[in-house]
Amino acid sequence: MTDDAWRALERQQTVEITTVGRRSGRAQRIETWRYRAAGRYWLTGSPGRRDWYANLLAQPAFTLHLADRELAVRGRVVTDPDERARVFGEIVPGLEWAGSLDSWLAGSPLVEILLD
Repeated sequence: MTDDAWRALERQQTVEITTVGRRSGRAQRIETWRYRAAGRYWLTGSPGRRDWYANLLAQPAFTLHLADRELAVRGRVVTDPDERARVFGEIVPGLEWAGSLDSWLAGSPLVEILLD
């Protein structure tokens, strides 16, 4: 990602993403939050099932919509327990509403945002 794009992403925590529906093949746009940990940017959410995550498992390319630009990116799904523990260990403690780190490790999606 260009330095300008990284700066734009740094300024905006609430983002919209468009994924390709795993069954429908249609564009699905939602609002979500991006997080920063380990010097990188991530998509995740409180524990539970997420359609956007299932879509990214099937098709990792997606569009990241920021206030002043749209970026073609791809998601790197993180399943490695040690990497998940490191990343969630930075994200979860800063969220007053988050609940336990263990619950996030067990049930939250984790996707790194990468330049396509």
